[in-house]
Amino acid sequence: MNIILVPSNRNGKGNNATLSHRHLIVIALVALVVLPGFFGVLAYHAQELISTHSPDSLLSAQRRELAAQRMAIAEAKRRAETHLNALAQRLGQLQAQVLRLNALGSRLTRMAGLDTREFNFSADAAMGGPEKASVLSSPPDLMSSIDRLTLEVERQQERLAALENLLLDRKLNAAVTPSGWPVEGGWISSGYGMRADPFNGHHSMHEGVDIASHMGSSVLAVGDGVVSHSGEKAGYGLLVEVTHESGLITRYAHSSATLVKVGDRVKKGTAIALVGTSGRSTGPHLHFEVVRNGASVNPMRYLQQVSTK
Repeated sequence: MNIILVPSNRNGKGNNATLSHRHLIVIALVALVVLPGFFGVLAYHAQELISTHSPDSLLSAQRRELAAQRMAIAEAKRRAETHLNALAQRLGQLQAQVLRLNALGSRLTRMAGLDTREFNFSADAAMGGPEKASVLSSPPDLMSSIDRLTLEVERQQERLAALENLLLDRKLNAAVTPSGWPVEGGWISSGYGMRADPFNGHHSMHEGVDIASHMGSSVLAVGDGVVSHSGEKAGYGLLVEVTHESGLITRYAHSSATLVKVGDRVKKGTAIALVGTSGRSTGPHLHFEVVRNGASVNPMRYLQQVSTK
């Protein structure tokens, strides 16, 4: 195909352009494919732009947004209900724990014979102070109830810890402080203090208590301690001496046999000897003596603790 380009003025010289079959095919493809596609895309974007600003499209978008918000609110409500159920369950657990602690504390108080006014688990803890203006005030809610119960549980645990320490101290004191009846059966045949000596009749000091009992009866330690003497001692016959952590020393004299040796640790109620009549004695009995700070003291106060049980 030949194309002649004619200039507008008469003096100009025309140009001649020749198009081959290949050029014609390219031009045809552009006209049939590229231009329709270009105008199609242009028309689509124009239609989208028009529809975006139409009332129907805006209403649809708003509906979609409202639906998404409703779903978000429903999910938030579901999560809130789940948390509230968990908090309510925790509140119930704390309330049950407080009731158990109160019951346990009251029972321990009665068992220990303590003043119920000091350890009253049924009454609220005493608190006070001048009222201060609050920055924010809100009605009680579930969280504040849980916080109050948590504090109450902590206070009850502190009370029980104090009660436990008190009972432990009492138990330790009872273990290391001599108290009890040092022989199986028996009766007091001679008390502590001045008396007529059974051998010479002279007025003399008796530094212990004589407990008459059957020959061979068990002699029992009246407190935890360490055996500091086991064997013969002038005037005492066979003697067992126990040193206690409280600083007191107990002596068990006139035995027929000793059952422990020096250095042995003994518990309260342990058999340490057998009743006899060794040494300066007129018959089977136990001479029980308590020494404090190197001097003998009246042992009746330690024996009377058993008789009052």
